[in-house]
Amino acid sequence: MNKNAPSPQVAPGTPSAPKRSLTPRRRAREYALQGVYQSLVMRRAGSLPNAAAIAKQLAEDPGFRRCQQDLFQGIFAGVLERTDELEAIITPALDRPINELSPVEHAALLIGTYELAIDLAVPYKVAINEAVELAKTFGGTDGHKYVNGVLDLLAQQLRSTEVQAS
Repeated sequence: MNKNAPSPQVAPGTPSAPKRSLTPRRRAREYALQGVYQSLVMRRAGSLPNAAAIAKQLAEDPGFRRCQQDLFQGIFAGVLERTDELEAIITPALDRPINELSPVEHAALLIGTYELAIDLAVPYKVAINEAVELAKTFGGTDGHKYVNGVLDLLAQQLRSTEVQAS
């Protein structure tokens, strides 16, 4: 279904979906998701992803100027540098092999886990919410629920003090 197509109850020319709040930080995470997604798809196809080429291609998008580029770079490079480590953290929380996840859910989980495990400046609720929003925006119908459940479990393990304090 086209998100921009007007619904029958909406006057013609009026968008049916509410506008998403695209803060520079949200945009950075969206571009990071796109880059991690490309990397995962390339890996699954048996190719070695070229992080620099992926980042260059993403930077050519006109909207990229409006993202918080240092956050994008930190998440994108951090996830790609630590993919094996992050997948080792994620795997015990899954109900299926990690390679059976959709690439979008997989990328959202990698980003959320990166922020939970590595970037401790990001509050755990923000890390989970941002990953869930990425899965809602780019993933399948209920993929965000799966991402939420896995990251909730990981937060209890990785940020137990912070979780208990809230």
